[in-house]
Amino acid sequence: MARFILNGEQREVAVDPDTPLLWVIRDHLGLTGTKFGCGIAQCGACTVHVDGQPVRSCLTAVEDVEGATVATIEGVSGEAAQAVQTAWENLDVVQCGYCQSGQIMSAIALLSDNPRPTDADIDDAMSGNVCRCATYVRIRAAIHDAAKSMGG
Repeated sequence: MARFILNGEQREVAVDPDTPLLWVIRDHLGLTGTKFGCGIAQCGACTVHVDGQPVRSCLTAVEDVEGATVATIEGVSGEAAQAVQTAWENLDVVQCGYCQSGQIMSAIALLSDNPRPTDADIDDAMSGNVCRCATYVRIRAAIHDAAKSMGG
């Protein structure tokens, strides 16, 4: 039995302890905003926050989040989340959209830790997130815009 807080709600799921968190979130709990991309933690599409830190849920076993607080794209909140989501919309970042939940989760984590990121900070924080549509310039601009709206 896996027990953790998901998007502010205590969850208990009867799964094998080594089941990837991604499949627990999607298949057992019905939240499909977190995407499967590569399955080897290289693309970032499956990024969620565990105790406020971005992690790749495709390789994170559910037993590793026992007692932790997990946030997905459906439940992420706070000043950085609002600023990033607004900037993404205002700058029309999304093209196909498949990678964007992971991109947004990584951007929120960056701005939560660093409200005034440089281009190098953004490139470093976002380097594990792949966008096949190559919207990287718009992603960087949106992160700067979000930082500015937060007073950074």
